[in-house]
Amino acid sequence: MPTPKYRRVVLKLSGEALAGDRGFGIDAHVLDSIASQVREVVEMGVQVAIVVGGGNIWRGVSGSAQGMDRTTADYMGMLATVINALALQDALEKMDVQTRVQTSLEMRQVAEPYIRRRAIRHLEKGRVVIFAGGTGNPYFSTDTTAALRAAEIEAEVILMAKNGVDGVYSDDPVKNPAAVKYDELSFLDVLNQGLGVMDSTATSLCMDNDIPLLVFALGESGNIRRAVLGEPIGTIVRRQTRA
Repeated sequence: MPTPKYRRVVLKLSGEALAGDRGFGIDAHVLDSIASQVREVVEMGVQVAIVVGGGNIWRGVSGSAQGMDRTTADYMGMLATVINALALQDALEKMDVQTRVQTSLEMRQVAEPYIRRRAIRHLEKGRVVIFAGGTGNPYFSTDTTAALRAAEIEAEVILMAKNGVDGVYSDDPVKNPAAVKYDELSFLDVLNQGLGVMDSTATSLCMDNDIPLLVFALGESGNIRRAVLGEPIGTIVRRQTRA
């Protein structure tokens, strides 16, 4: 069995990725595909934590744009991430992967509260830990949650699995066929060029804590495995480029 490049990773999944081509809700086939890929890397001895978004169910920013109180809208979005986390947990455990959901908002009937040391202990025992509920605070995205949790559990990399995009481009490749794909970037490049890989708070947090970010396409089977093995896939974002 090949040796993984990373031993502890945070996998960032958007809510939209769980919806697949439907654009809303949870696609069971996509869920099973993700669970299968995660099981594959867990069996290689990689410790996997997952941060999942909720955009397939509710987006706080959209609710706020419609006139809803922003704080209320964001809390609704946090609850949407819990729904996705429970669905992902169910898919993983059907494949015999021990999984724990930890939420930043307490709801003990369905998940554990987020406790850093307990999360690390779960990972050390080979369990997948899914972080739900965002940071527990309004005005912060799940991208920021991924950066924060990665720093807290001392993950070696954030794997940002995108739906339909295989890396970071100079422009939207769907709208602009001439857009250039980057193999490597610095976090300052992302901020200065406004590339929108993740929000500026999350980007700064990764840069300050020297946590590399790998952006790649989720859809192709085996891509999470390839990312963990360090194969040339997607776009790597670091504090400083190696060029």
